[in-house]
Amino acid sequence: MSHDLQFYIDGAWVDPVVPNTLDVIDPSNEDAFARISLGSRADVNKAVAAAKRAFNTYGFTSVEERLDILNRVIEVYKKRSKDLAIAVSREMGAPRQMALDSQVGIGLAHLAKMAETLKNFQFRHVKGNHLVVKEPIGVVGLITPWNWPLNQITCKVGPALAAGCTMVLKPSEIAPLNAIIFAEIIDEAGVPKGVFNLVNGDGPGVGQALSSHPDIDMMSFTGSTRAGILVAKAAADTVKRVHQELGGKSANILFPDVDLATAVSKGVAGCFSNSGQSCNAPTRMFVPRDRHDEAAGYARTAAERFKVGPADGANTKLGPVVSQVQFDKIQDLIQSGIDEGARLVAGGPGRPAELNRGYYVRPTVFADVTHDMRIAREEVFGPVLAILPYDTVEQAVEQANDTVYGLASYIQAKDLQKAREVAARMRSGNVYINYPQWDAGLPFGGYKQSGNGREYAEYGLEDFLEIKGIAGYEAAE
Repeated sequence: MSHDLQFYIDGAWVDPVVPNTLDVIDPSNEDAFARISLGSRADVNKAVAAAKRAFNTYGFTSVEERLDILNRVIEVYKKRSKDLAIAVSREMGAPRQMALDSQVGIGLAHLAKMAETLKNFQFRHVKGNHLVVKEPIGVVGLITPWNWPLNQITCKVGPALAAGCTMVLKPSEIAPLNAIIFAEIIDEAGVPKGVFNLVNGDGPGVGQALSSHPDIDMMSFTGSTRAGILVAKAAADTVKRVHQELGGKSANILFPDVDLATAVSKGVAGCFSNSGQSCNAPTRMFVPRDRHDEAAGYARTAAERFKVGPADGANTKLGPVVSQVQFDKIQDLIQSGIDEGARLVAGGPGRPAELNRGYYVRPTVFADVTHDMRIAREEVFGPVLAILPYDTVEQAVEQANDTVYGLASYIQAKDLQKAREVAARMRSGNVYINYPQWDAGLPFGGYKQSGNGREYAEYGLEDFLEIKGIAGYEAAE
C-alpha cells in the first residue's frame, strides 16, 4: 500500500486533516509521476502532541535501548536501499548508480557512525562534588532539503534518536518520497510510536507552524539562507534553539606548486557533483594569474567529459537539476556571467543540444572572472564553475574569505605546511586539503550566513543535548 498521500503520526499512517495535494515532478522529463499531501498547522499540532507524549518515556530510555533502536533502523534501511535510490533518482534527478552509492550510501554511513558514537559517548561526568549531565533537548522539529535528502534526514534523525529526543520531520515537498520510505523504515524497525513523526508540506504551511510551535524545543534546518532566516524569525518568540546548515560559495585555492591538470580536473568534478547541487561545492576556483589560461584549458577538457542525460540513462554522469525554478535561476546566473564580461570556456545558456525536455543544464565553466561578478558572489547551485586569477596567495585568501558565506574552503598545495597555514586563516566551518576522502566523523557546518551548529558523529549528537549541572550530587567530605 502506498503512503504517499498520508502522514506518519504517533506510529500510524494517517490522512491529512485538510485534503491538499501536490504533484511530484520527475526532473528528467518534467512529468508528474506521484502525488503527495501537503500538511497544515492542524497536522503539525497532531504530530507535535504525539512527540510530546512520547518524550515522557523515550527521553528517559537507556543508551542500550536507543542503540538497539538505531541498529534496527540500520538493518531495515539496508533492506530498503534500492527503493530509496529509485525514489531519490526520480524525484531529484540523481543518476541511478550515484543515487544508490552516494545519496543512499551517505545516509547509511551517518546512521552507522551515530550508532558507533552512541556506544562511547559520555552523557555524565562528576565535577568535584557535582554532576554534569547531558540530556535530550526534548521535542525537535526537523526541516530537510531536496539536494541530498537522505544525508540530511539521517544527519538529524540519527542524533535525535541517539540523544533521546522525539521529533517531527518536514522533508522537502520537491523530493518527498524518500522520506516516506524512511518513515516506513522507522515503522518496520519498531521505533516506539510518537518518537518519529512525518508531516509533508511546504514552508508556509508546515515549516512555519513547526518553527513557531511552543512545544517544539529545537529546530534543525538545512536549506537556503533565505529560508533559514525565516525559520529563525518564526522560532524567536518561543526562544527555542535553532540549528541551521545553510548556503555556501566555497573557494578552491590552487597554489602555484600544484599539478595543475590534476588539481583543476578534480576541482571541476567536485563542483559538478550532484549536478552542482551541493551547498559545499567548490564553485570558485582561484588559480595563479600566469597559469590562468592553462587552468581554463584543463577545466574545459574536464567539463566536456561530463555526459548530461536522464537519471536512468546508462551513461549519464550529470542528471538534471531539480526543478524549473532551479533551472531558471541557474540560466539567469549563467547569462549574468556573459553580460558582466566573464569568458565562457565551456557550456553556456540553454539545455544540451540533444535534450529538449527536462531540467538539463550544460556543464559550464567561466574564466577571467572578477571578484565582483554575480557568479563569484551568489550561490548558483548548478554545474557552473567560476575561475578567478590571483597574483598572490594572500590575495586569493582575502577574496576567498570576502563572502557572506562560510561553509567550506578547499586548498590544493604540494607544500603541506603552507596549506595548513592557509587553512587556519579560512573563515569556514570546513577546510579540505588536497581533495581528501569524505569522513562521516568530521564536524560539518558553517560560519557566518552558512549557519550555526554542527552535524556528524558526536558533534551532531551534542547539538541535540541540553547540559544540566546537579550541585551537591556527591556528599561533601
